[in-house]
Amino acid sequence: MTVTIVGSQLGDEGKGGVVDLYGDAADVVARYQGGDNAGHTVVHDGEKYKLSLVPSGAVRGKVGVLGNGCVVNPETLFEEIDTLHDKGLDPDVRVAERAHVILPYHRVLDGIEEDEKADLAAGTTKRGIGPTYEDKAGRRGIRVGDLLDPDVLRERLEYVVPQKRALAEEVFGADVGEAFDVEHLFETYREYGERLAEENMTVDCGTYLQDRIDAGDNVMLEGAQGTSIDIDHGIYPYVTSSNPTAGGATVGTGLGPTVVGQGEVIGIVKAYLSRVGTGPLPTELGGVEGQTPGYDPETGADTDEEELATYIRDEGGEYGTVTGRPRRVGWLDMPMLRHAARANGFTGLAINHIDVLAGLEEVKVGHSYELDGETVYTMPPTTEKWGDCEATFKSFDGWSEVDWAEVAAEGYEAIPENARTYLEYVADELEASIYAVGVGPGREETVVVENPYE
Repeated sequence: MTVTIVGSQLGDEGKGGVVDLYGDAADVVARYQGGDNAGHTVVHDGEKYKLSLVPSGAVRGKVGVLGNGCVVNPETLFEEIDTLHDKGLDPDVRVAERAHVILPYHRVLDGIEEDEKADLAAGTTKRGIGPTYEDKAGRRGIRVGDLLDPDVLRERLEYVVPQKRALAEEVFGADVGEAFDVEHLFETYREYGERLAEENMTVDCGTYLQDRIDAGDNVMLEGAQGTSIDIDHGIYPYVTSSNPTAGGATVGTGLGPTVVGQGEVIGIVKAYLSRVGTGPLPTELGGVEGQTPGYDPETGADTDEEELATYIRDEGGEYGTVTGRPRRVGWLDMPMLRHAARANGFTGLAINHIDVLAGLEEVKVGHSYELDGETVYTMPPTTEKWGDCEATFKSFDGWSEVDWAEVAAEGYEAIPENARTYLEYVADELEASIYAVGVGPGREETVVVENPYE
């Protein structure tokens, strides 16, 4: 069977930890979109692993697959694999031959274009993700399978690189170097192809995964980022360039929608809201310079809000795994979650970081929006309208700081009563059961309510 793990908000919900949590029962963990902009932090046996491309399950000895919906930077991939080797792990990573390759010119152009976009910048990590997906859609991309055939690789490079060089030089006035040199790129990426072949890493993803399922294996499908930065269902243009939603799991792996739909779809929820990047955020507390629209660090926002935002950011470690940038934080946004529940069809929820909110006298939730004199309960379809929304808040009594390791060991009923009230409100609103509650960063610091594989 399949279990699909989906971020329900703006990314950074703790998906990697949930993949790790249920990893014992999975035989294969497949990433179905995104690239090395997707930071996952996994804690195992007291060791912290920060991964951006290798699927999280690889830390637990599972087969990790990068699906055809991913964009793959071979340099990052092999650096992460080699680092895991140095730490005594032996990750088994397979890469879809249909996945597209991030090349150096994608990264250069990503940085240039992000700077040129100014107020419309999506806050990308400048790792070449968007430009690679652009080339995929434009039918000028280079795929992993192309790296295995030197003749095809050279032909593809000779076609696309002059276009990229002209764009960089003539449109943006940039100086070009090895990133736009056909011969250098050919030699470098031919060697990557040789290593992929020597280590038997490439697969026909859909066939490989279906064969494993037919053999009785459990497959976990892992999304990167979150629903509200989905290219189709998110806050466009402040979005990623692929589909983190559950529909992306079928397109990005080659498994049929009936295969994915017959399994479980678990929505990962952070108990408050966080994000890196620009654009509206109706439940935001305080602000972050360069990210919050109209935010002036000299005048700031309400002092109490600023202090609360700083407290949550520090307690929750709200700084980007890949970039280190401070994240904007806010109260839980229920219209956002209702939108995610509909778009993904959640069968269960994993709600993380309730420990971060411990000690607050009051915890709020954006229950609905006021928009043009009307009350609305889900996100409007345009980002401009979302920016016009005023959140209407619902208040909950806070809960005390407790020994969260002890809570994790004892189970759901050991969670403070006020926190359980909060959790059950979320579950009722989304009409999905609580499968797990994260009360700390480690795998053992999770209250497991239900195992989706059982």
